[in-house]
Amino acid sequence: MRKPFHYAVKKVAFYTLGCKLNFSETSTISRQFEEKGFLKVDFQENPDIFIINTCSVTDNADKKCKKLVKEAKKISPDSYVAIIGCYAQLKPTEIAEIEGVDAVLGAAEKFRLLELLDGFAKEQETKVLASEIAAANTFETSYSLHDRTRTFLKVQDGCNYGCAFCTIPLARGKSRSSTIASILASARDIAATEVKEVVLTGVNIGDFGIVDGKRDARFADLVMALDEVEGIARFRISSIEPNLLTNEIIEFVAQSKRFVPHFHIPLQSGSNTILRKMGRRYLRELYEDRVSKIKTLLPHACIGVDVIVGFPGETDELFLETYNFLNELNISYLHVFTYSERANTRAVELEGVVPMKKRNERSKMLRILSEKKRRKFYEENLGETFTVLFEEDVENGMMHGFTENYIRVAAKYDPILINELKQVTLDEILETGNVGVREPALYTA
Repeated sequence: MRKPFHYAVKKVAFYTLGCKLNFSETSTISRQFEEKGFLKVDFQENPDIFIINTCSVTDNADKKCKKLVKEAKKISPDSYVAIIGCYAQLKPTEIAEIEGVDAVLGAAEKFRLLELLDGFAKEQETKVLASEIAAANTFETSYSLHDRTRTFLKVQDGCNYGCAFCTIPLARGKSRSSTIASILASARDIAATEVKEVVLTGVNIGDFGIVDGKRDARFADLVMALDEVEGIARFRISSIEPNLLTNEIIEFVAQSKRFVPHFHIPLQSGSNTILRKMGRRYLRELYEDRVSKIKTLLPHACIGVDVIVGFPGETDELFLETYNFLNELNISYLHVFTYSERANTRAVELEGVVPMKKRNERSKMLRILSEKKRRKFYEENLGETFTVLFEEDVENGMMHGFTENYIRVAAKYDPILINELKQVTLDEILETGNVGVREPALYTA
């Protein structure tokens, strides 16, 4: 009697560079593989296939890509290596020349890996499947499920803005979304898991609602619809342009059941001169107005800010404009980016290049300011009672979690609290920079 033939299960490992949007997409692609019978493993577990999802925003994208490929081939010399993501869309030919790369897939192709790569059979030449960015015109709903505490739900992709420093429109194409009904279906799928918090993510989420090139809905409509989804305790808005953060959205969040008082609003510069050079769609006065509106309705709200230093034309005086503007603004923390030149952007043609040493000095100044802002925000909230979603990470007998307004809390480890929402009273700022809580509050119902 002949024995049945068993196919060897192929092992696949994923590595993601860049933003939460990339992570949500990697997570979705990995589930495609698992549904087809592949075994998902860690990078170092001798995979048969490596999928590396790249980023074009972070510095040294080529160096990081080469390093990962080299490491992959060291771990598993006969493995199949496929590169996807933003950098793959922008520089497919360059990536194809990296020794050890078997395939490069662009923005329109990355969700079709299983279909396009024909059983991951190695060929003589590197396979380059990267259409012109105009071909990236469909929306693929994605969400991450690697962490049971929270997930990142992609609601929008691409961007129509074309800021002078940014390659994202070249890497991801035009702004597009799925329908509200489709996003709600994904949210209900997530609600059926143990996830307690959903972070809405996208390239320009405030521009949500463009389906097949036409405006079908608004971001405010999506927010209101998601607020009715049962089974998810919290929704958090990841990042939204100040000109798209309307009074309607702020007012709704202020009285919503599930949306938390946390806004991350890119500023990029506190100088109107630089904002105009960047091609941003607002001036500092509008930004100031958005912050004021939030703090009037939600005094305890956390406001995070993106800022770029060292953009061409940023003199010492103009940088001080930014510094002083941020110093006086009622915000909670900064994400500081040191400007770095990107090919095929308008900014590389501009005069007034800032020396790298000066860019780094300015970055340091703003990072120190960020720490001061965060501490002040934490201090203002001491003695207040908030709800913390506790996570699994334990360090020196302490577990951590975030309040609805994004204050990182530390409490004595209790396995019962993992992935649970608990009301706590904020007590003191610890040496670690986290906030300690009054212990009795943890153990009350």
